[in-house]
Amino acid sequence: MTIGNAIINISNLRLRTYIGFNPEEVEKLQDVVINIEIHYPAEKACLSDSIEDALDYKVITKRIIQHVEEGRFLLLEKLVSDVLEISTQHELVQYAKVTIDKPYA
Repeated sequence: MTIGNAIINISNLRLRTYIGFNPEEVEKLQDVVINIEIHYPAEKACLSDSIEDALDYKVITKRIIQHVEEGRFLLLEKLVSDVLEISTQHELVQYAKVTIDKPYA
């Protein structure tokens, strides 16, 4: 039996950051809701049932949280690009998709 990719979803990660270029956006923290889908080959992890063989998505999530909460962004596109870059830094990641919403925009 061949085991394919695992799909890890990080869903509805609600964070606060400075995002936007209007005066009130530059001065006030805003909510953003982040959803990430990460694909990676999981055959080794499935067969071994060992955390050493799996993608540690907790580390990825912590890096994203730190980057978003400590950052300032003019454009949502920049924030999406940054989160996508962090999501794909691990060598096992083959594909990632990121969506970010500003619920009160």
